[in-house]
Amino acid sequence: MMSEGISMPAIFVLSDSAGETGEAVVKAAIIQFFPLAISIRRIPFIQNRAGIDIAINSAKAANGVIVFTLVIPELRDYLMEQAFIHQILSIDLLGPIISTLEKVLDRQARHEPGLIYQLDEDYFKKVEAVEFAVKYDDGKDSRGILKADIILLGVSRTSKTPLSMYLAHMRYKVANVPLVPELKPPEELFTISSHKIIGLRISTEKLNEIRKERLKALGLPDSANYASIDRIEQESDYAAKLMTRLGCTVIDVSNKAVEETASIIQDLFQKRE
Repeated sequence: MMSEGISMPAIFVLSDSAGETGEAVVKAAIIQFFPLAISIRRIPFIQNRAGIDIAINSAKAANGVIVFTLVIPELRDYLMEQAFIHQILSIDLLGPIISTLEKVLDRQARHEPGLIYQLDEDYFKKVEAVEFAVKYDDGKDSRGILKADIILLGVSRTSKTPLSMYLAHMRYKVANVPLVPELKPPEELFTISSHKIIGLRISTEKLNEIRKERLKALGLPDSANYASIDRIEQESDYAAKLMTRLGCTVIDVSNKAVEETASIIQDLFQKRE
């Protein structure tokens, strides 16, 4: 365990593409060291030795570690060489996997960066879904309910928007609708299949905590009615009754990360399909 006062090393994620793969792997690893705050600095689209030199200098100055997903052999070898010279710890995420597959398949890899992001049909579906989530976020246009693959319902601060965006990256068109006792729910909710609707439930205590933090972030007193227990219970009761009326699936998100909730919803819809 590191002594108090000693700064955590930064992790530099280098890639000759967007670097999302490397960053995702690093995030999955450092969560095992929670609550240590470890900084991740992504350096994407490395195209030449000059880019590597800049990254090496930055990592050395920050006493950092380099994690890389370089598929161009020349750049990968140069990075490993420079990391060794400057005594910087480096981890090659893709190199060993590609080398092993070349042996197993008896075939040379293409060594082309960015192949995962080729503009294929799947890519355009993802873009379309993201645009849909933005357009029909927070009940902006109830017509989206009729066009959506999934409709999320919940009171304020139940992660409807981030969940919509996460599901959009899974290619689902998602509309989300905020539930407020003083507002009449969209009529479209009662004309579609209940199988398309997901209700998001959260405990009073958790929502009270989240809303207080939200008010503080906005520079407002956390004693506002928005975060009061009475108000939260009123909204929760209203939401529960409406979800029961609709007959929709309800998921408790009190202690779930957005990724976990999205995975539950994806599994649910895949089974139905």
